[in-house]
Amino acid sequence: MSKATRTDTHPPAGHVADSHGLIRVHGARENNLKDVSIEIPKRRLTVFTGVSGSGKSSLVFDTIAAESQRLINETYSAFLQGFMPTLARPEVDVLDGLTTAITVDQQRMGGDPRSTVGTATDANAMLRILFSRLGKPYIGSPKAFSFNIASISGAGAVTVQKAGQTVKERRSFSITGGMCPRCEGRGDVSDLDLAQLFDDSLSLSEGAITVPGYKGGGWNSRLYAESGFVDPDKPIRKYTKKELHDFLYREPTRMKIAGINMTYEGLIPRIQKSMLAKDRESMQPHIREFVDRAVTFTTCPECEGTRLTEGARSSKIKGISIADACAMQISDLAAWVRGLDEPSVTPLLTALGETLDSFVEIGLGYLSLDRPAGTLSGGEAQRTKMIRHLGSSLTDVTYIFDEPTTGLHPHDIERMNELLLRLRDKGNTVLVVEHKPEVIAIADHVVDLGPGAGAGGGSVCFEGTVGELRKADTVTGRHFDDRATLKVSVRKPNGALEIRGASTHNLQDVDVDIPLGVLCVVTGVAGSGKSSLVHGSIPAGEGVVSIGQGAIRGSRRSNPATYTGLLDPIRKAFATANGVKPALFSANSEGACPTCNGAGVVYTDLGIVAGTATTCEDCDGKRYDASVLEYRLGGKDISEVLAMPVSEAEEFFGSGEARTPAAHRVLERLADVGLGYLTIGQPLTTLSGGERQRLKLATHMADKGGVYVLDEPTAGLHLADVEQLLGLLDRLVDSGKSVIVVEHHQAVMAHADWIVDLGPGAGHDGGRVVFEGTPADLVAAGSTLTAEHLAEYIGA
Repeated sequence: MSKATRTDTHPPAGHVADSHGLIRVHGARENNLKDVSIEIPKRRLTVFTGVSGSGKSSLVFDTIAAESQRLINETYSAFLQGFMPTLARPEVDVLDGLTTAITVDQQRMGGDPRSTVGTATDANAMLRILFSRLGKPYIGSPKAFSFNIASISGAGAVTVQKAGQTVKERRSFSITGGMCPRCEGRGDVSDLDLAQLFDDSLSLSEGAITVPGYKGGGWNSRLYAESGFVDPDKPIRKYTKKELHDFLYREPTRMKIAGINMTYEGLIPRIQKSMLAKDRESMQPHIREFVDRAVTFTTCPECEGTRLTEGARSSKIKGISIADACAMQISDLAAWVRGLDEPSVTPLLTALGETLDSFVEIGLGYLSLDRPAGTLSGGEAQRTKMIRHLGSSLTDVTYIFDEPTTGLHPHDIERMNELLLRLRDKGNTVLVVEHKPEVIAIADHVVDLGPGAGAGGGSVCFEGTVGELRKADTVTGRHFDDRATLKVSVRKPNGALEIRGASTHNLQDVDVDIPLGVLCVVTGVAGSGKSSLVHGSIPAGEGVVSIGQGAIRGSRRSNPATYTGLLDPIRKAFATANGVKPALFSANSEGACPTCNGAGVVYTDLGIVAGTATTCEDCDGKRYDASVLEYRLGGKDISEVLAMPVSEAEEFFGSGEARTPAAHRVLERLADVGLGYLTIGQPLTTLSGGERQRLKLATHMADKGGVYVLDEPTAGLHLADVEQLLGLLDRLVDSGKSVIVVEHHQAVMAHADWIVDLGPGAGHDGGRVVFEGTPADLVAAGSTLTAEHLAEYIGA
């Protein structure tokens, strides 16, 4: 009997497993999202855009990424989950088709002094193995080259069982680590400047101690004057060696002073415990000022800042030690590694070479592996985190990026686009939150949220291709092809800030005059030396207001009203109108709801299961005690005022019964920087990066300064908001200020009165001024990368 054969030529129907090509989100209500339902194609590049505060991060990070992470965490045992952060399920009805999400955000890398670019990317781990195998002389295992491992040795008797008998034997052990014993692997040592602690020409009874809290005959000063260890009437410079040791370094000693039991301790350990052990940000301003003045950080004299022991530095490969290798620019180190021909470690050299080449490819070849991780900018930190994903063999992963072009020159954005497309082409889903048209242009799919910000946003205004977005009647669609034009005439400077011989980091003895009284833009590729020039050479003293990109410190109790000082005049106005204490109108003080302690929500920790936050039933989330809400100002209670957007509050405090000039001035500044939609009582923890940056700008606009230094103020700004920012910069200059902006955005360059372009490359290929003059002259000269991209932008 013959076998039956198939005669049909039709291909089999698609496998059911291939039908899951979408991430489906239905009924998302996280933060300001209004019941959003959306389908996102997998294995494609999708860009989410919209004005700041429109709900992009709420949808991508707080809903999709958060749920993916929560589901992954649930696959671990209950024991392991106990050690992990507990994540609540996002406010969403259905989330379907999720894959493992890897979030590459702009959070700065840990500020631990021992964390470096090398340790954060595993490049150091590979280098240590390389030197332990090939280094001459041989000094030990990879641990001997690690500045995180101290050398330890010990010996003693141990009890062992042998042939049924208990025998005592002497054993010894030793671990050879690479940590410098003097600085403990930190590279620098802190020291107290004794001249800031006391005036040695005076005696204790004459008030020699100048530390805050130790003056004026209080208990701190009496402790030293009446201790009996030193003569209180003798000038400190005449103390004997023993007296000076007792005064500065004596170990804790119990004694009685004026009949009260007290503990005497040398001045230096006492100050170290009482002041230096605290977080600098939590100190009172006068204490912080003293600490900044008295504590000096100097390069460790033993390891010369390399963090390593002498032994680790003595072992070399072709004349290069591991300290030399880590100090090299990464692009140079990659070339050195490629030049090593050692068959015994070929796989290691290949892996290390690929990691270092990834740095160069991603535009970070100008860094060195010994660069402290805490000194990287948000954009640099984000790209450093990308390194480990570029060579990954994983596919069908969802990569989520938060504005990956922040801090990037247009020349570097092209390279970033190539990397995003490469991740997609490996079969991954790439979701990008972005404002820059150069990145939106490469998207397979665009989602535009809005139409406004805050309560006015949270809806999907558009989904489709880039071509369809250009024709769409949304804020992004209308502004997608916006291009700033060069000024017809530029302002004339009224002076100059002379910088001579600047050599911070990679600057190569730069001489440049920064014009005053105008809008001056400092630009150049990433790593060319812009921040080094501006922050390292312009003294941050009297008359200079410097607004960097550092994160705003604050808890979920902090909000724009508390951060800007707006709440103080509001509390006083309520207190005056009702004849009560201002403290009643603080949710962190006497006016707080006793049930939730002024938080507005009650947190319940459920151990290994995600904790819950439920709105407080007693105050209904208003944070205040019911008796406080009976007091009114202009017909509104304090909780209703905190629920107002800035624009409404500006009108409320500008006239009528609630007129409060001090509050109105702060609200005007908030509206000026484009935060009119922001609720004044919204927790700081819910603000986007762009909103936090502009909040800082609004706060500093009141500072009495003649020179404003801004570091990439367009970070996180939508195309439509850039125009408003340019208007704000113009107003600052027209009011008599000098504005210096470190910026890559072509609209800001085109709007400048003067441009200083640094380059031509990054790292040791940069650090020089390649152009200074007007934007029109820059375009006409066409001699730099910035000139090429600016000319293309304005269509010249």
